[in-house]
Amino acid sequence: MQHFDLLTIGGGSGGVAVSNRAGSYGAKCLLIEKARLGGTCVNVGCVPKKVMWNGAQLGHALDDAADYGWRIGSHEFDWSTLKRERDGHVHDLNLGYARYLASNKVKVLQAEARFVGPRTVEAGGERYSADHVVIATGGRPIVPDLPGAHLGISSDGFFELESLPARTVIVGGGYIAAELAGVLTGLGGEVTVVLRREQMLMSFDPMLRTALMEQMRTDGVAFVTDRLPMGVEQDHRGQLSLQSSDGKVGAFDTLIWAVGRAPSVSRLDLAATGLSVDDSGFVRTDEYQATHVSGIYAVGDITGRIGLTPVAIAAGRRLADRLFGGKPDRKLVYENIPTVIFSHPPIGTVGLSEPEAVDRFGAAAIQVYQTRFTPMYHAFTKRKVMTTLKLVVAGPEEKVVGCHLIGPGADEILQGFAVAVHMGATKRDFDDTVAIHPTVAEELVTMKTPRPAFQS
Repeated sequence: MQHFDLLTIGGGSGGVAVSNRAGSYGAKCLLIEKARLGGTCVNVGCVPKKVMWNGAQLGHALDDAADYGWRIGSHEFDWSTLKRERDGHVHDLNLGYARYLASNKVKVLQAEARFVGPRTVEAGGERYSADHVVIATGGRPIVPDLPGAHLGISSDGFFELESLPARTVIVGGGYIAAELAGVLTGLGGEVTVVLRREQMLMSFDPMLRTALMEQMRTDGVAFVTDRLPMGVEQDHRGQLSLQSSDGKVGAFDTLIWAVGRAPSVSRLDLAATGLSVDDSGFVRTDEYQATHVSGIYAVGDITGRIGLTPVAIAAGRRLADRLFGGKPDRKLVYENIPTVIFSHPPIGTVGLSEPEAVDRFGAAAIQVYQTRFTPMYHAFTKRKVMTTLKLVVAGPEEKVVGCHLIGPGADEILQGFAVAVHMGATKRDFDDTVAIHPTVAEELVTMKTPRPAFQS
């Protein structure tokens, strides 16, 4: 049996990050991954999703071009070309991950791992042990246990599609549903989104979800709200229909389930370690990513914390810094973490939503600065896309505790303002910053008239 300083199960963002950082400190590392390196993000998540989003953005830009004087004639979209180039880019990233791990002398084993003891695993017919074991197996898309559910696909299946579906129904109201609906619409498909509630993105600031759904409807996305999925049927032509609590929705070529993700723990045999999971199957950790079993840690989506690639990477690197880099207090603080939804238009958000701020500080302590306008790009295009910005401030010093953007460029604008929120900037700090004109971002440092927070 081979022994290592660090053994990591899972070659996604968190697993690769902790292994590379530990290896750079000279630790003897083994990384076990049963599929392609890079995990969800590189293979069936952020990277290929952003490629598709870029393609859809170009579709909108081509439509806008005539309003700027360009005469480009008709244009057609070829899904197979985009898929080929996208998949080639993902393959290059897989190879890049392998090279980076090799440069840090991390041994990579392509196999499925299961625990046979507290810090011992079996993989590929061999057993391996380590002083420290990190679980970083991520999550998987949920397909509900309903009659005919197998007739639909998940977000993983979306990236296997060989052609653009003419008519798609997406079931779910989270960021994945919002992103895939925008991509398919932008590339020329017809999309219907089925929601269990009245709105999507229920965990985000109300301004964001209201503005997004308004724009999606303008772009042609149809919404069926307040429906509970009951099953899926397929007719003799291969067309799908969704059975719901209030009748049938259909017919469609493709149905995509976007109803959440579950932790990938079922084949790990965690019982062999004495490690337990919560009711949802997540591996709980303390603030240092340690589980309740000595020498076993977890990072990334498997922990049930913020399910973002940069979060998994940051947590993994800080864990390696603590274990092997002589930085005993190193840890990730899970507050004021920015995130972007690559919807059409994109959303950027950091800090507390307005309702969250009211719950934490009380309505009397909260004020809100908000503006809505047509950005210059769309001043004379036939297709209009609005921008809406919100700052949530707390206390007499007006500390900025939430920053929320939806509109063209929101994805790129947010990063710099996230630094300001992380550092504890006040509204006065924003006001004292000279604006860059003409930009969308300047509106965040020029808003003048606040309103009281809405009572929760």
